[in-house]
Amino acid sequence: MAILGNDRKRVLPLLLCLVVLALHVIDCSSAILDRRPVYDSRHEDENETQDGKVHCSRARSRTASQILDEYLLPFLEKEQYNLSSACRLNPENNMFKDQELQKDNVRPSQWQCLYCKKTFRSEDYLDKHMDNRHYAMLDLNSKRCLADICGAVHCDHADSVAKATTKKRCNRAAVIKNKHLCEALANECFPSKEGATALRLNEFFLRQFCDSHTCDGSAKHFPRGSGRRKNKSLYMALCLFVIILLGIFYLAVYLYQRDMNGDASSLKRLRQHPILKAQKSKKF
Repeated sequence: MAILGNDRKRVLPLLLCLVVLALHVIDCSSAILDRRPVYDSRHEDENETQDGKVHCSRARSRTASQILDEYLLPFLEKEQYNLSSACRLNPENNMFKDQELQKDNVRPSQWQCLYCKKTFRSEDYLDKHMDNRHYAMLDLNSKRCLADICGAVHCDHADSVAKATTKKRCNRAAVIKNKHLCEALANECFPSKEGATALRLNEFFLRQFCDSHTCDGSAKHFPRGSGRRKNKSLYMALCLFVIILLGIFYLAVYLYQRDMNGDASSLKRLRQHPILKAQKSKKF
């Protein structure tokens, strides 16, 4: 009986350990499966940097591309509308597009260059590596910098939300300039002569991007919402977590039933003990 009691006392600490393990398994699994060496871009050979410079922000271009991919392109796909090559909103006009496709976010603290398979501790280091080692892969023929439309599509707002930084004081002159750029992009990419679909998308673009260029704070950014299914990775992580919790539950049920069966068998053995039988026969 004492042994069975001790087993029961061990069940709760075991379950607690399993819960802690479940909380860490998602983050640790990728680290266990992937043990490739990690390099720091500061170790790159400085002599291999390119003399030529591209006067276009890679980070701002990436932010603009992400905004278009989430808040504009899905709606164009639904309308089956193709942006012209002259449209500055066309994602093909991103000179960094090919290099961005050669990145792999292995996990939050590890990025890999698919050109040469080196891994880095952050995307910033990988960007420097791309500039130093794979400069020739830039699409310099594009002559378009997607960062140029950042003012129109609210890159600053997206960056402040992503980095959880405080909002800067509104600059009315910049707001007016960005709104004019936004309206020009709407007319450039969705001209009325293209028909009813272009007119609908022109109106959509004005509401989605241009109306929020104001200092009064009354207009919401991207009021039509996202066209992409978000939090897919979070959904998968939650599913895995639920599966682990179910495993813990069934383990607890199994341990409980084992202890109950052990108690019953122990009582049965005690009743059949010769001394107890002798004492019982004396009473009668």
